This record gives sequence, structure tokens and C-alpha cells, in this order.
Amino acid sequence: MRRSRNRGLALIPAALLLAGCATSASPSPTPTQRPSPAPSASPAPTGVVVTFRVIDQEYRIGLTDPADIEIARKLLRGEQAPGIPNGIVVRGDPGVNTGYTWHIDPASVEFADVTTEVCDGLPSDVEANTITSDHYCPWQARVIKIAE
Repeated sequence: MRRSRNRGLALIPAALLLAGCATSASPSPTPTQRPSPAPSASPAPTGVVVTFRVIDQEYRIGLTDPADIEIARKLLRGEQAPGIPNGIVVRGDPGVNTGYTWHIDPASVEFADVTTEVCDGLPSDVEANTITSDHYCPWQARVIKIAE
């Protein structure tokens, strides 16, 4: 079960942005004027680190999508929400998942009600490469902490 997201930014060619613009030079700012800073293309990503417990083991996922963060907060409060974290395993870099050699790509995270069994297991199963899927989706994961 995958919910769709628009994660990209539309890029507008410079020629289209400049079409119809006047070609006269703009006046230089006087000493009392300051040029306005160019607007930022997008705000810096902010996020949280969510700690999950799977039976007797813990692992961490960095979340940046506001909808995913809200789902994690609902789960921490014990509210109804899709409860299975599902995401692509990135090996060779623990990221926020300290104690392991892998992390979950934050851009790939989704919460589901049902997933395939091939990505279910313990964090140590991911570490040992016994999970054959490129996704990790532990059915028994429970949110136990959210760090801002």
C-alpha cells in the first residue's frame, strides 16, 4: 500500500522566467537601501528521529515528511493510524540508526496497515542480511520515542 507524494520541485527554465521582463538596468541601491536577499528555493528540511521497538530490539528512522511525523506521533500516543513502518534499507551507513550498519531512507518511508512477509523481521535480521527484501517493514514495530 503506497500513498502517492509529490516530492520533487517543478523546475522552470530561466528563459521562461525572463520572457517579457524589461531589459533596462535596475538602479543601484543607495547607502540606506539594502538589496533584498533572494528567496530560498525551499525551506531546510526538518525532521525527527523515531525509535521503534521490535520485540526486544530497537532501531531508529529519520522522518522528514510532515504526514509521516504526524502518524508517528499518533502511534506514540496510542491513537489509531497505520502502524507498520516500511522503507528502503540503505546499507553501509547507519545514519540515525546508531548501532547498526544500515538505515532506512527517509524519502522512502511510509506507514502501512499490511505489508508482505518478506520484509518483516527484527533489526538484527536486516543487519545479518537474512531479510531478502530491499525494504524493511517490521510488523511488530512500536513507536517508543520521538526526538525533535
